Amino acid sequence: MSNADTIHVHISRYTPEALVNAIPINWQQNAPVFNALFERVSALPYSILLDTSGSSKSEGRFNIMAFSPTMVIEAKGGTVELIDVQNSTRQALALPPFEAVQAKLYARVSNVKLHASFDTAHLPFIVGVAGMAGYDTGRFYETMPNIAKDDYNTPDFAVGLYLCSFIEDTQTGYIYYCSADNRPLDHVFSSFENQSSSTPFKLTSQFESNLSKDAYEACLDRIHAYLRAGDCYQVNMAQRFSAGFEGNLWQAYCELRDQNQAPFSAFFNLPQGSIASISPERFLRVKNGFVETKPIKGTRPRFKDKVKDAESAQSLLVAEKDRAENLMIVDLLRNDISKHCRPHSVKVPALFALESYEAVHHLVSTVTGELNKASSPLELLASAFPGGSITGAPKIRAMEVIDELEPHRRNIYCGSVFYMGFREDMDSSICIRTVLAENHKLHCWAGGGIVLDSVPSEEYQETLDKVSKILPVLESINQ
Repeated sequence: MSNADTIHVHISRYTPEALVNAIPINWQQNAPVFNALFERVSALPYSILLDTSGSSKSEGRFNIMAFSPTMVIEAKGGTVELIDVQNSTRQALALPPFEAVQAKLYARVSNVKLHASFDTAHLPFIVGVAGMAGYDTGRFYETMPNIAKDDYNTPDFAVGLYLCSFIEDTQTGYIYYCSADNRPLDHVFSSFENQSSSTPFKLTSQFESNLSKDAYEACLDRIHAYLRAGDCYQVNMAQRFSAGFEGNLWQAYCELRDQNQAPFSAFFNLPQGSIASISPERFLRVKNGFVETKPIKGTRPRFKDKVKDAESAQSLLVAEKDRAENLMIVDLLRNDISKHCRPHSVKVPALFALESYEAVHHLVSTVTGELNKASSPLELLASAFPGGSITGAPKIRAMEVIDELEPHRRNIYCGSVFYMGFREDMDSSICIRTVLAENHKLHCWAGGGIVLDSVPSEEYQETLDKVSKILPVLESINQ
C-alpha cells in the first residue's frame, strides 16, 4: 500500500439489540453492550478500548474500540521499531516515536473515502492511529539522567494503525462498525473465539510501595531544597504501589471503570503487558483545528457525608496553594501549545473550576488555542510531551529531579493514551489512576505537585486519597 492509495472505509450502524443478535457475545441485561463486544477481543495483541465509562464530563460522548492493527510503532531504550504485524517483521527506524507514527503509519490514511448511507461527520477516529506514549517517551526528545530503575518489559511507546473500529455514540445509543476491508460483521468475530482469559482476577500479594512514608517525606524535603535554591517552582513526586496477581486484568478493569466513572478510561492489551486506566484528565484534544488541554492541579478527598464532602470541595476552591500550583501549570501549558498555535489564539476560558469524581474533588483549568496550518496534531503532542501537570515547572529540571528521587521509572504512568483519526481529530489523556500488569505483577502510582508551602504529611496523604478507589477495589475482587 503506497501513501497515495485510496482507502475505502465502509460504515454500518447498529442498535445494541441488533448487534447482540448479529454477534454471539457474553452480554448480561443492563451491562454495557460495547464492553461485552470488546471482551471478545480484549486479549488480542494491541486491542484498545477508549471508554467514557458512562461519564459526560469533558464532553464525553463516544466510546471507541479497535483491534488487529496492520502496523505498529514500538519504542524502548532509545530504539524505535516499525512492526509489520501481519508478516511478524521488525524494522529499526532513525526517527523519534511520534515522527515515526506520522511518517510510517498516519501517512497511510492520507486518502480515505467513506461509504455510508447516513451522516458520519460527527464520528471521531473511524480509522487512524491509536495507542500509548509512556512518560519515558520524553527521553527520546530530551536528554535525561539515567538514575531511576527501568524494570518493565512493556515498551515506552506503542501505537498501531487501525483500519477497523467500532464506535459507540452514547447519546443516540448507536454503535458504528467501520471497516476498510468491508468484511461482514459476523465474519469479523468468527475467526477467533472469545479471547478473554477464563482465569478469574485476584491479587496474590498485598500492595507495597517503593517508598515508605518517611522516605517519601524525605524526598519532599529534597524537593523543597531545590525549590528554595531556585532550581524549579514545582515538582510532581510519585510513589509506586506493586502487588502480585493472576487472571484476567479485563475483569479488574471493568470493576474499576464502574466504580470510578472516569471520562478518559482506557484498556490497552500489549504483547508484553496490559494497561487499565481510569483517568479523569484530558491532555490535548484537537478538533477542527481547535486545541484544548485541561490540566488538573489540586485535590481533596470525597466523603459520604454530604456536609463534609461540600466542605472538602469548598476548601479546595479557596486554597491559595492549590490555585498557585494550578496557575503555574496553566502558564507552562500555554507556553507548550503556543509553539504550534496561531499567534494570540491561546486563551484560558476556565480557571480553577471544580470537578468532582468518585474518590476526589479536583481543581481543573482549560487552555485553548488554534492549531497552526503548518503543524500537525502529532507534532503538537510531541512538543508538549510529557504533560506539564505531571512533571512540574520548569519542565526539564522537574523531570531531572523526578528521575533522581523516584526509585523506578514511570512507564505508562503520567504518559498518555491517545488516538488520531484520519481527519486529524485527536484526543489524549494523562495516564493518572492507571494500572500496568506484566509478569504477574501489578503497578499503580500516585503523586502530587510539590511547591514551597507543601506540607509533606498532607502531600503523602493526598497520594493515598488518589488511589482510594483503585487499590481497595483490586484487593476486593474474588477475595
